Amino acid sequence: MRQTADEHTPGTSYDAELRRHNEVLRRAVGFQPHDHVLDIGCGTGQTTRQAARTARAGSAFGVDVSAPAIERARDLARADGLRNVAFEHADAQVHRFPQERFDLAISRFGTMFFGDPVAAFANIGRALRPAGRLVMMVWQAGERNEWDVAIRQSIGGPVAGASGGPDPFSLADPPAVREILRAAGFADVAFTDVHEPVYYGPDVAAALDWVRGFMSTRELLKQLDPAAATRAGERLREVLAAHLNDDGVWFDSRAWIVAARRHRAGT
Repeated sequence: MRQTADEHTPGTSYDAELRRHNEVLRRAVGFQPHDHVLDIGCGTGQTTRQAARTARAGSAFGVDVSAPAIERARDLARADGLRNVAFEHADAQVHRFPQERFDLAISRFGTMFFGDPVAAFANIGRALRPAGRLVMMVWQAGERNEWDVAIRQSIGGPVAGASGGPDPFSLADPPAVREILRAAGFADVAFTDVHEPVYYGPDVAAALDWVRGFMSTRELLKQLDPAAATRAGERLREVLAAHLNDDGVWFDSRAWIVAARRHRAGT
């Protein structure tokens, strides 16, 4: 259950929601000064700009399927005075990246919605130099994510993605992901557990607006009659209130950092 990266609610944002995860990913990637970095599903470009700041003698290139998010990313990069960063409105599954251009491909929850993950990761792999790295963060299973369980129990309905829509948990299973990446031309696939909370806003009202903006939340509420939707909203407000503490509304979550290398020919 995610909100698209270009949507903003007073009091919170996608970057604010993932503030703890962002720091974990940054440390795991370990950007180097001469790296040329490809950021998949970059949203408004926070992770891309971080890469550009560290890879001062290299570059950072972010792509996202949301045109408004890309426009915002460009504005923020200009405001920061970054000259080694660029953004493009593109679908990483099929975009014709320059071959063997990048040392590193990163993604913060931007790779779970590929229609054909093997083809998509193979396309990304071709953009990497031999032995180039892939480091991405993806959600673990829905039942391990308190935010998903709580929202579903409040509103009712199937697990996100179970009805055939976008599935934020499509890369949750390590053996399946390992096979996908191997088939796409990656080796040395490794998983690191990430146990950090997500932030939904400074108060219950902001958190409710934020959660109601999730695509899957909207779809579930649309399936209810007006009276049932009102009751679901009240239950959701109660759940959010139960997770309010002195610094806002937080929910437990579990994710993976998945790291791999482009397979070298002949090895």
